[in-house]
Amino acid sequence: MKSTTFRSAVGAVLTAALSAVVLPASPASAAESPAAAGTVDTATAQSFGRLADAVLTQRTAALLDNNEQSVRRAAPLAERNVRMSAGQIRTEDTALSALHTRKARLAALGEAYTSADTRVAVDRIRVEAGRATVQATETTTLTYKKIRGDEPATTGFQAHHRLSFAAAADGKWQLTGLTSTDDGPLAVNEPATARGATARTTALPEATPAAISKPSQPQTKPAGSHDYAAMASYAEKYWQNYNPAYRKFNEAGGDCTNFVSQSLKAGGWANKSGDAEDYRSWWYDTSYQSTSWVGANEWSWFTLDAKRATNLANVYYMGVGDVMQMDFDKDGSKDHTMIVTYRSSSGVPYMTYHSVNTYRKSVASIIASYPNSLYYAYRT
Repeated sequence: MKSTTFRSAVGAVLTAALSAVVLPASPASAAESPAAAGTVDTATAQSFGRLADAVLTQRTAALLDNNEQSVRRAAPLAERNVRMSAGQIRTEDTALSALHTRKARLAALGEAYTSADTRVAVDRIRVEAGRATVQATETTTLTYKKIRGDEPATTGFQAHHRLSFAAAADGKWQLTGLTSTDDGPLAVNEPATARGATARTTALPEATPAAISKPSQPQTKPAGSHDYAAMASYAEKYWQNYNPAYRKFNEAGGDCTNFVSQSLKAGGWANKSGDAEDYRSWWYDTSYQSTSWVGANEWSWFTLDAKRATNLANVYYMGVGDVMQMDFDKDGSKDHTMIVTYRSSSGVPYMTYHSVNTYRKSVASIIASYPNSLYYAYRT
């Protein structure tokens, strides 16, 4: 138990995980360090995991409504054989400052979190020439503060990270880098980094960007011809544990649009046959799928051309089963697709999506992380 609001699974999880991933002990002489030999012992590997857990937990804590912003939890961030480098300490200070700013933006949008649970599992460790690379999975759940009273209970996500360690002259390891390896929007506790704009070609029909300021009066979604509850139920069932009936595209540009297409299919969207590369078709079978099934831009073009959906003027107009897309850097290419699985009575949509796997993240939270992006809202 790390505090009254955080619980760590590092002990049991690492013990199980590290037995499979830690390199075996080296027979090298005492004069040769484990780092030089290309190995780490189990105690060091567990320290890697505890340090990762401490850093990511501290980031999450920066978002909590009752967090002491001036307090640095120094003890967990340094151990007998593992510590943060001076450069990484500065990086984390900057990250926490950015997250405090995000918390303020969220508060202005009417959102806050009262508690959280961050757990880190080490997936793989590679040691070579005095450097160690640790692949880790973070699972975080945050509890919404009842400001309006109609918020869902929690939001959650699962993110993947790469941590870089370097062996220092004194024989200790230093954390020198922490990088997210996921595509898609930032996890709410991940500080923003600059994205380079990449020119990409788009095609008609074009979607219309939506406003992101909350209107004074909520808009009710009219009844439609599809089962929107089934769409939401599907997405919330498979947001973290993927449906084995479908292929994954996490390593091929991201799984977000594939996941939304599955959810829409569960709610009644029918296949539309045609050439796989033609955006006017939309289908999935046992061996392949149309580009519109998995591609964010192609999905938008298909949806508008086939009149499966219409653009909404404001992201807060979305209801359950509606879809939101983002263009992170305003380069004209849509980068991410999400589906609404919950909507509060006061009119706040909550998104569920893959890459980073996320459950019921509010539109306000996404906007607070990306205030300068373009947003597209679709009534399905």
